[in-house]
Amino acid sequence: QVQLVASGGGSVQAGGSLSLSCAASGHIPSEFAMGWFRQSPGKEREFVAAIVWREGNRYFGSEKARFIISKDETKNMVYLQLNSLRPEDTALYYCAAASTYKGLWLIGTYDSWGQGTQVTVSP
Repeated sequence: QVQLVASGGGSVQAGGSLSLSCAASGHIPSEFAMGWFRQSPGKEREFVAAIVWREGNRYFGSEKARFIISKDETKNMVYLQLNSLRPEDTALYYCAAASTYKGLWLIGTYDSWGQGTQVTVSP
């Protein structure tokens, strides 16, 4: 299994930026992808972005214009750069790992989940 640890969350003013990190450890499968989801109170978990490990193909949810997903294969790390943050971006952000390249916008695709890191954006 893959273990994931997310970090980098915090509190920022609207318009600010944060960079989230997720470290993967354990057995990395040959077919591997990592993604980010977020969940705020009263809402379902929402797909944010995903990246296929070898090819680097990227997939985005509704925030493609403001968020950037990237990876460092040598460190088994995935990152999420959050720019121009708004109060509605306030959520618990989760990283996740999948052993397939298909359906990366679906929560059921993922095998492992990190603990989440809190992002809070004030007006």
